[in-house]
Amino acid sequence: MRQRHLGELTAGAIGLGAMPLSIEGRPDEARALATVHAALDAGVTLLDTADSYHVPGEDPGHNERLLARALATYGGGTDGVLVATKGGRGRPADGSWTVTGDPARLKAAAEASLRRLGVEAIGLYQLHKPDPVVPFEDSVGALRELLDEGKIRLAGLSNVNADQIRRARAILGDRLVSVQNRYSPETRDSDPELRLCAELGLAFMPWSPLGGISRSSLDGPSGRTADARYAAFHEVARERGVSPQQVCLAWLLSLSPTVLPIPGASRPETIRDSAGAAGLRLTAGERARLPRAALPGPA
Repeated sequence: MRQRHLGELTAGAIGLGAMPLSIEGRPDEARALATVHAALDAGVTLLDTADSYHVPGEDPGHNERLLARALATYGGGTDGVLVATKGGRGRPADGSWTVTGDPARLKAAAEASLRRLGVEAIGLYQLHKPDPVVPFEDSVGALRELLDEGKIRLAGLSNVNADQIRRARAILGDRLVSVQNRYSPETRDSDPELRLCAELGLAFMPWSPLGGISRSSLDGPSGRTADARYAAFHEVARERGVSPQQVCLAWLLSLSPTVLPIPGASRPETIRDSAGAAGLRLTAGERARLPRAALPGPA
């Protein structure tokens, strides 16, 4: 599989967003483990999780423990697998998403994640979301302390703006390796962050990267899509004999050499299809038919 850089490490250009395996509507454990194993078989080496990926009010850390079991039961090698987890959010029983950026609580959350994952150090630890009532530098300072203590190897951010990326970079230096923001054909308000990550050499990991595509569908024999904004993705997919989702991920990869999408999956066949996007290189003509890239391609 094509590779992407995260600092001095590399990972397959398509990651697995593991959240669907643990939240509402999650599959049974056998299918969840099979999904992770299928991802590894397909060359996926970045597994993205968080301590808050669980059913509201129940079993915090479910997704981290699930990934630990999946890696322990996988029949192949896992030395090159990077597990990226996040701290700073919660899921109480009412189903909301809370934000907690207090340094002491972030450090405690990281240590709990460390135990659940069963590793000596977390490969990539990410601030899940800035806390509006806690100074941003204080939250990032907790990541620096975790790095200095050897409890995490690399640091990342999620749901941040360009100014926050620069401020975190000033604190963490080259130990800051990634930014995870929502980005898709439907949601492109993180263009400035994508461009900044390319400039700084940071991995930009779109979450919910199939927004719009997964909810559009072909409209009968006419071949038109239910949402005309995404018609070109379906047209290119039909011409290439692949899924529109795979074209979407290939388009994201073409935006910048630092983009590393993390599509979610709850079935083995879904992540196999997504992983195939790493081998799909769009032509200049195909890219011209899709939304204008934030940066010149190809990547």
